[in-house]
Amino acid sequence: MHTIPSKRIIAIGELLVDLISDDYVDDFRRATTFRRIAGGSPANVAMNLARLGCPSDLIATIGKGGAGDFVLAALKEAGVNGAHVRRVAAPTTLVLVTKSQGTSDFEVYRSADCHITAEQLSRAGLDGAGVVHTTAFALSKQPARTAILGAMEAAAGGGSRLSIDFNYADKVWGGDRSAALRCLRTVAGRGALLKFSDVDYERLFDEPVGDPAGAAGRLLGMGASVVCLTLGARGVYLLTSEEGRQLPARPVDVVDTTGAGDAFWSGFLAAYVQGYPPYDCAVCGRSLAERKLTRLGPVTERLEVTDLLRAE
Repeated sequence: MHTIPSKRIIAIGELLVDLISDDYVDDFRRATTFRRIAGGSPANVAMNLARLGCPSDLIATIGKGGAGDFVLAALKEAGVNGAHVRRVAAPTTLVLVTKSQGTSDFEVYRSADCHITAEQLSRAGLDGAGVVHTTAFALSKQPARTAILGAMEAAAGGGSRLSIDFNYADKVWGGDRSAALRCLRTVAGRGALLKFSDVDYERLFDEPVGDPAGAAGRLLGMGASVVCLTLGARGVYLLTSEEGRQLPARPVDVVDTTGAGDAFWSGFLAAYVQGYPPYDCAVCGRSLAERKLTRLGPVTERLEVTDLLRAE
């Protein structure tokens, strides 16, 4: 068991429009039509958490036009507190995604999301949050990087548990792996809950995950309290200072993988703030990810952690 100030979870980072191809294609030259979905990893986590009955806030920046209206409406429908989503003159960020049963291809049209400011975070008030969560994408550009890291350091000092999905991609960071590693060490070093996919690990460290225990150990050694290394069809490797366990994947009919990692981490965090041990949290994450994999778009039904555990 663990002690945190509250069950409130604050996600910080990208709220954007995902345009996902209707067809399974290898590259964008073959895609002809796309479906519009409100997305962004922290936004997905916040919306999933709200549907799981967890109090969740999102701190983000979006544009003032119709695309901003669209994503803000999706937050409200999911039940997320969007009071600290700031609207700026820049367009809402857009990501083109190929629907995939493996690893999706994507192209980012970056704009409003990186304009998160220290003043915005200060007004939101992170004090008393049980978990404060962000992503590598959110940290990849200024001014958001400095503002988010400063706010998370302060939140950790106040007793909140930090969480990060290190969804690293060269095309988002401009290939600046050294800057990404500095951010990772800063957050992990405060005892963070750390989620990595095997694809993200290979992108950041330029080596495949041959030995999940060794790769997870490398990440835990940066100061994280929990590491969840997702391995696709190989499942998840969970590592803490007390245990290392493999949680196998179960067969499902995969429709689309976009957002499956976010679903996994949402289930994990929802169980975490209710006091479940890390392995049970990972089991909850697997259950929600399985539901996500079988559909295009988010899991929209209202669920509870006990529903996810019961599905096991």
